[in-house]
Amino acid sequence: MVLNKKCLLVMGALLASIMITTPVVAEPAKKTYTEEEFLSAFGNKTRDAVAKQLGQPLKKEQSVKPSNASNVIGRPTEKEGKPDQVEMWYYKELVKYDPKRAPYKTIELTFVNDKCVNIAFFNNR
Repeated sequence: MVLNKKCLLVMGALLASIMITTPVVAEPAKKTYTEEEFLSAFGNKTRDAVAKQLGQPLKKEQSVKPSNASNVIGRPTEKEGKPDQVEMWYYKELVKYDPKRAPYKTIELTFVNDKCVNIAFFNNR
């Protein structure tokens, strides 16, 4: 099929009009928190509650106990029952420490048995 110049011009104009009339959907503004707001909002919350408000993290890591941990500390580390499940979730640029400065680069939430027990803010990642 051979397209002539007139046909190409009509197709180009049609495509341009579609692009111009198509609405652009902006992403919702990402909420930033102060340190205190973030700590009170997400401290001691479950993974589901955090994910519902912040969405899925950029990265997740599982904590792994070293194989020779009992030998290093000189006493058994195993306790009765099942071991604790420790998982770290990482988010970016959600917490500001000063209204005039950029937010922390990385926020780490540590969950132990599905509860957020530690929150850390970093600028080095």
